[in-house]
Amino acid sequence: MTDVYDIRMLTPDNTYFSRGKGGVLQGVVEGKPYEELVVYRAFPFRYATEYISVRDPKGEELGIVRDLAELNEESAAELTKELQFRYFLPKVMRVDSVKLKSELWLWELQTHLGPTRMAMRNLHEHLLYPGGGRIILTDLYGKRCEIPDWRALDAHSRRQLEEVL
Repeated sequence: MTDVYDIRMLTPDNTYFSRGKGGVLQGVVEGKPYEELVVYRAFPFRYATEYISVRDPKGEELGIVRDLAELNEESAAELTKELQFRYFLPKVMRVDSVKLKSELWLWELQTHLGPTRMAMRNLHEHLLYPGGGRIILTDLYGKRCEIPDWRALDAHSRRQLEEVL
């Protein structure tokens, strides 16, 4: 009988991931084939490519991949693609404006997927600072965007952020 709280670390030697029919993530975990697998980040804001939880379709955890860089090229690419689907997070390329109107903070942003707007009641509940200049923005409706490093943005964007950070 295995302990429910036991964490199994998956290694490149006992784990392989690929795509099945219809683009479903599949793989072999500790010698057992799975036609469908689900992956989650254990620490989604802090570690994008480390500590990846691999689960069967029922949600039972099969193990943790410590770092995608340790896997073979195909497995790492497939897990990266699957994580991008699960954690859709547009990257902010420019902050056009941040204004307070009628008790709402209104953000006008340019992302790598095009322009977007966000509304927030207060900043301390809607901004997350995981470290390294990275900022995760979440609006009233749960829409999220990421500023990978606010210090690397253009001067106009930095001025907009410095007024509210």
